Amino acid sequence: MENNRADRLTLRPYEPSDAETIITWITDESTLRSWSADRYDHFPITADDINAHYDDLTAERGDVHPLTAVIGDSIAGHMVLAPAIYEPGAIRFMYVIVDDKRRGTGVGRRMLKEAIRYAFGELKTDLITLGVFENNPAAYRCYSSVGFRDLGEDKAHYVHLMGEDWKCFEMELTKERIKHEHTG
Repeated sequence: MENNRADRLTLRPYEPSDAETIITWITDESTLRSWSADRYDHFPITADDINAHYDDLTAERGDVHPLTAVIGDSIAGHMVLAPAIYEPGAIRFMYVIVDDKRRGTGVGRRMLKEAIRYAFGELKTDLITLGVFENNPAAYRCYSSVGFRDLGEDKAHYVHLMGEDWKCFEMELTKERIKHEHTG
């Protein structure tokens, strides 16, 4: 029983001090851009940069929920749930990142499942959206594995990053889809 408790992933509200850990996972500009697209105008970023950006995001979008995934006493991942700009009533998953030492271990999937429960339960949305870059196939597979579906080529867009145009796929998950998978 002790091991299960020590391995249990929980989501808690983000604390500004969490940024000190998060920046250690962003070791190169490509990782920064995969995580934040063009939201920061420089690399490397600092913990203060993250906290200032989240303050701006809250001012822009209102009811923003930065969350930190914790396993035992360790920070294992992080993400932000925010009102979607182009889908009224929807929640957008943003700034999703997992400790680079824990990638490929199922932590991302576990974090997403908890965030999905939170969004559909506490935040009472029926739709969750997110964007993922084509050059991040591990993240794409992780999102797909928890039920997100790719909206197709007509919804994909490009973001100019690091001298290149990065293709971004839009994905969504509906509450109805989750219900259907559990009953069908």
